[in-house]
Amino acid sequence: MGKTLAEKILSEKSGNDARAGDLVIAEVDLAFVQDTTGPLAVRQFQSGGFKRLANPLKTVLFIDHAVPSPNDSLSNDHLLLRSFARETGAVMSDVGEGVCHQLVGESLARPGDVIVGSDSHTVTAGGLGAFTTGMGSSDVAVAMALGKTWFRVPEGIQVVVTGNFQKGVYAKDFILHLIGLIGADGATYKALEFGGEAVTAMSMSSRLTIANMAVEAGAKVGLFPADEITRDYLAGQGRGEDYQPSSPDADAVYERTIKIDVTELEPTVSRPHTVDNTAPVTELKGIKVQQVFIGTCTNGRLEDLAVAVDILKGKKSHPETRLIVAPASRRVMLEAVKNGFVQVLVEAGAAILPPGCGPCLGIHQGVLGDGEICLSTANRNFKGRMGNPEALVYLGSPATAAATAVTGEITDPREVM
Repeated sequence: MGKTLAEKILSEKSGNDARAGDLVIAEVDLAFVQDTTGPLAVRQFQSGGFKRLANPLKTVLFIDHAVPSPNDSLSNDHLLLRSFARETGAVMSDVGEGVCHQLVGESLARPGDVIVGSDSHTVTAGGLGAFTTGMGSSDVAVAMALGKTWFRVPEGIQVVVTGNFQKGVYAKDFILHLIGLIGADGATYKALEFGGEAVTAMSMSSRLTIANMAVEAGAKVGLFPADEITRDYLAGQGRGEDYQPSSPDADAVYERTIKIDVTELEPTVSRPHTVDNTAPVTELKGIKVQQVFIGTCTNGRLEDLAVAVDILKGKKSHPETRLIVAPASRRVMLEAVKNGFVQVLVEAGAAILPPGCGPCLGIHQGVLGDGEICLSTANRNFKGRMGNPEALVYLGSPATAAATAVTGEITDPREVM
C-alpha cells in the first residue's frame, strides 16, 4: 500500500513505517519563532532548564510582526530575542528582513524537511514539499532544545486541481473557494495534498499562497509535490543543491478526494468575519472600502505586486480609499524597486511599508477605525484581526485588491484589467 506525501516525509524523518494515525518522533530540520510568540518560547526554553540549542544554525528568531516596534513593550521583547540569539548562536532575522514565512520559503525550507514554527502559518513552506506546521511556543521551545518532536501522522485529503485559470483569477481565489467549499474545520488535523494538471503548471508563488492558507481549513499541513517548478525556484534562489523530487505514491490511500476544475472559477472574496464565508466578487459589487492592503505572507511576493501593478499603472487609488503595500521580504522590496513596481505603486497613491507583516495583525501601520472596511490580501478576517473589533475585513486576491483601490468599492478585477 502506497503512502501519502505526509506519510513519506514523516517515515523518513522518524525512521519508522509511518501511517496515518501513528504517533512518531521525527527529527526537526528547522525550528523558528517570531516576535509575538518567540518571547514565550524563549522563556519556556529557559524555564525548562535547557542550556543549548540542538542546532543553532537551524534555529531562527524572526522580528517581523511589529517592525519597526510601535511601543516599548514590544521593543523589550525584541531585546529578549536578540539577547537569546547572542547567547545561543541562533540565527537572528531582524527588522526589515521580512516575514518569517516568506524568508523560510526563500532561503531555508527544502523538499522533504520537517519544519516547526510558533506561528500557524508555518504551513506556507508546504508549497516546497516540506512537512511544515505551526506549534505552540512551548512545543517549539522543546524542538529547539532537542532537535526533534512528536507528531500524530495526519490523514490525507487529496485535492486534484484541473483546468486553466482564466484572466483575473488566481491561486488566492482558488484557496478561498476551497475553504468556502469544505469549511473552516473541513480539514482539521489533515494533510491537504495538492496535485493535478493545474498544480503542475502553477508557479511557486501560487503554491506558497495556497499552502499558507491550508490552516484556514484546519489542516495540519498543505503539501505540494517537489517537481521541476520547485527545482527551478530553488535554483533561482541560489539553492539548487537543496532540490530533491518528492511526490505521493500513485496508490496512496487518502481519506477523501476533492476535485476542482478552475476553468469556471471566478474571483472570490471572504466576507467578515470568517474565511469560509466566501462569495464571488460579483455578488459584493458596490460595497465601499476605506482601506486596501496588499502584502502579508499570503500575497506579498513579487508576483503579487506585479499583478497589482498591471492594474494600477497609470491610475490613482480612489480619494476615499487608503492603499497600503508591504513587500513580504527585503528581496521582494529590492526586486520591486528594480522592476519599477514601487514607482508605479507610489504614483497610484500607495503608502509603502517596510518588509514585514504590516497591518495584518492589527498592532500598527494600518489599524482600522470604527465601522471601516478593509479589503486585504491577508489570510484571516476574524473580528478584531486588524486591530479593531468594530471594523470589517474582506479577503481577496492582489488583483481584486488593486481593482478595489481604484474604484473605492469591492470590484471584479476583470472590469479594470
